[in-house]
Amino acid sequence: MKQPFLMTACAFAACVALGGARAQDAQTQDAQAPQAKAPDTTLDKVSVTGKRAHRVSKGATGLPMDVKETPQTISTIDQAEMADFGLTGSNEALGLATGINVEQYETNRATFNARGFEIQLTQVDGLGMTNSWGTVVGREDTFLFERIELIRGANGLLTGVGNASGTINYIRKRPKNEDGGLASVALGSYGLKRVALDYNKVLAEDGSWAGRFVVAHEDKDSWIRDLHNERTSLYGVVDGQVGTDGVLTLGVTAVDAKQDSPMWGSLTLLRSDGTQADFDVGSSTSQNWTYWNNKSYNAFVEYTHHLSADWEAKATYNYRHGNESTRLLYAYSLTGVLNPDNTGLVGWPYRSEGSSDNHVLDVNLHGEFPAFGRKHRLLVGLSQSREKTAVDTHEALTHAADPLPAFPYGGDVYAEPEWGPRLPSTRGEQKLTRLYAASHLTLTDSLKGVIGVNAVRLAREGASIYGTVATNTDYPVTKETSPYVGLTYDFTPGVLGYVSYSDIFQNQDQTDRQGKYLDPMKGVNTEVGVKAEWLDKALLTTFALFTAKQNGLATYVGTITDQNDPLNGQSWYEGKDVKSKGYEIEATGRIARDTKLTLGYTRLILTGPDGNDIYEWVPRNTVNFRIDTRVLPALRIGAGGRWQSEVHKIGSAKQEAFGVANAFAAYELTPAATLRLNVNNLFDKKYVTGLGYGAIYGAPRNVAVSLDYKL
Repeated sequence: MKQPFLMTACAFAACVALGGARAQDAQTQDAQAPQAKAPDTTLDKVSVTGKRAHRVSKGATGLPMDVKETPQTISTIDQAEMADFGLTGSNEALGLATGINVEQYETNRATFNARGFEIQLTQVDGLGMTNSWGTVVGREDTFLFERIELIRGANGLLTGVGNASGTINYIRKRPKNEDGGLASVALGSYGLKRVALDYNKVLAEDGSWAGRFVVAHEDKDSWIRDLHNERTSLYGVVDGQVGTDGVLTLGVTAVDAKQDSPMWGSLTLLRSDGTQADFDVGSSTSQNWTYWNNKSYNAFVEYTHHLSADWEAKATYNYRHGNESTRLLYAYSLTGVLNPDNTGLVGWPYRSEGSSDNHVLDVNLHGEFPAFGRKHRLLVGLSQSREKTAVDTHEALTHAADPLPAFPYGGDVYAEPEWGPRLPSTRGEQKLTRLYAASHLTLTDSLKGVIGVNAVRLAREGASIYGTVATNTDYPVTKETSPYVGLTYDFTPGVLGYVSYSDIFQNQDQTDRQGKYLDPMKGVNTEVGVKAEWLDKALLTTFALFTAKQNGLATYVGTITDQNDPLNGQSWYEGKDVKSKGYEIEATGRIARDTKLTLGYTRLILTGPDGNDIYEWVPRNTVNFRIDTRVLPALRIGAGGRWQSEVHKIGSAKQEAFGVANAFAAYELTPAATLRLNVNNLFDKKYVTGLGYGAIYGAPRNVAVSLDYKL
């Protein structure tokens, strides 16, 4: 870590002490537990207002449990933190989370990994399907969400499939019990222009119905040559009481994201003489005629019925439709490296239109039951998700494999080809059905247990859901049952120890050299740790030891380059047995009345079947921090950042250990208006990321100014 990075940490540590000395009760507000005020008017059985005021995380188990009591590590990034640090995109927000690595290997696609493995499960309000190899296209606008939860470790109990990495869960904003909202405008580097509105309205005099509307529009260029992003996100949600025991919630989200001159594929940095090229951070392989546009529509309906004081039934249906349209240029080297004069790249034009439809239906029963003189919790449920994908392509009739000039080049060196007619390319479908149960058992006053089981049935047909052409498209139905066991013990009222175990199972859509799907990955995951509360429960610390073994995990081998092979140009994989072990330390909460802190460290060891290191592009040591404090009655300042150890990939690029720091200052002009300055990459560090799939330069120093106004 370089000296300026350390100086920032020291400077803000001094601000912490200053903020603690100047703290004032009237200005404190715990953003981790917002409590809305319920209306004075009450109904015979208040269902809606109580839920609005006391929403809790279901964490890693599906049961409403306190984070401290959950036998896994959970981190959260709430809306207040995302706003303070100017984290309008989900990828940037996740980059500040403990133990999460964001590999942005293209301008529109990224992978996330934790504990050495790709996170292949991204959910919204606890529901979702797998990501493409852990790859997520585009960024979610964080303004739509109340918080982002990051559950690290085995996730089979929540989803029926999973690995030892974790789950990212986006928690949508829901209606509140009072009128009001927030309007925000921002301007910044690279022509950033952003407007956002979040408004809540109580629709009934008795408070039984309320609605919330959220919109965000962002338009900006980039540090990368010719790249332009425009994204509009709309979200509306209404909830209310049906009769005396029912709660109905309806919501719709629409996102329109357009990207001009995107990079498809990433930079080739290694030369044939063994040296690594060092290009300008704005260098791009793209051309001016390229684009990557995505539209999605998401609708959900949720009904909860209170059967008694202790039991409720819940049914949720979620539908998502996505459209994707692309014209792209992939710049690659037949040898995998550049020539010493930076030539050697060849172009591959690509045009496609694709769509996906995802249906998720979940029905569950949750409540408390007495046994052996104590109360326990039980959750049982049944869910089914169905996904269909379809991709059509246009053949490039001209300029199909033209050589490119020495890199870096401009955006006008490769002519757009003439395109053939639209033809069907790949079709895929999968259906996942699961029966699940989990129970939180109070064994003694100090000892509690979590037991659960998932029985899943997975059926697929057609091409891979990721568009990979496979030779065995009739994939056999997969059935799997996975147990989960966790124990917690309260050593003192503030100190808890825990241990958890889970079988893990992950269907794999990668194919081998013959184009056949790999067998599902299977393994086990264990975790043991201690969680402690300090400063009158204001600060939570976690220490966790974890170990996982994944057998037959899809591991990239190479790309087929035989022109006579029908699978030419397709990547192929083989299953490898991979072990992960390490530990995590995190402290999060308030260390003074007006000072919040999150500090995390992850140490990781990854070995392959031969016992040697594997996946060298995953950092073995990472540190993240976020801290903010009030230094004057109207002024808050904060800093956040991340440091990681050296990473590299054999036959590709290398990145030395580095740290990136961000900072903000927020000044309250009036009780309703706040002016905020954000500076990202404070020390203008140059670095590359995404080595698992290529390389791309991170953003240099940039600034933004925003004004928030409470309505």
